[in-house]
Amino acid sequence: MDTKKIVKIAVIAACAILVVVVAISSFTVVSAGHTGVVLTFGAVEDTVLDEGLHFKIPFIQRVVQMNNRTQKIETDGSASSKDLQIISYVVAVNYHVNNDSSATLYQNVGTDYGTVVIVPAIQESIKAVTAQYTAEELITKRQTVGEQIKDALSEKINQYGLTVEIFNIVNFDFSEEFNAAVEAKQTAQQNALKAEQDLARIEVEAKQKITQAEAEAESIKLIQDALAESPDYVDYIKWSKWNGELPTVMGDSDILLSMDALKE
Repeated sequence: MDTKKIVKIAVIAACAILVVVVAISSFTVVSAGHTGVVLTFGAVEDTVLDEGLHFKIPFIQRVVQMNNRTQKIETDGSASSKDLQIISYVVAVNYHVNNDSSATLYQNVGTDYGTVVIVPAIQESIKAVTAQYTAEELITKRQTVGEQIKDALSEKINQYGLTVEIFNIVNFDFSEEFNAAVEAKQTAQQNALKAEQDLARIEVEAKQKITQAEAEAESIKLIQDALAESPDYVDYIKWSKWNGELPTVMGDSDILLSMDALKE
């Protein structure tokens, strides 16, 4: 085979390879749950590609995929309460990138929007809300506090095309001094409640005794009234309580007689 034929075959092969490369480069696939941001010579196009197969200009355009599925970010930090108590927190946020905002978000922030936008917004929102409540209120009104932080966070990141789905306060920690004060207060409240319950019980028991004494006094008075009207009332009481059996022994202290002996 002469040189000309070899060169010709090489050129044909190169052209074929180039055609294949161009053909492959002319299409892109956007994954499920993503949108494609089109860049033309590095400039962001307004058009956003939905998931699936799409045509693009080879070597001139490229497509960056933005994740639009629910994502989770967890962060920790510290803030101050209204009464200047230091709070250490751990929070978790579920969020997503709005499909129609993917291009703008990529153009203004890039793909590291979690670190650049969301985490700082979380920290600012938590500090703004916790400063409105005392440390004790942050414990007793935790759900309300969480909702307010979520609203504040949404207001900050919505402008970037990010939507907060769920905001969870994983943990609020306070200083050892504050925890000890809370425990002491709870103990005092429990002791006060117990004392109050004991006092109520004593009052009830006292009322029961008074009622019982009044009933006994009334009973005695009725007996006295009956005796005053009829001296035979005593005999009636004796016979009404007799069980029908004769005593086994009778007599005074010097002479005791057995009833069984008398029968014999």
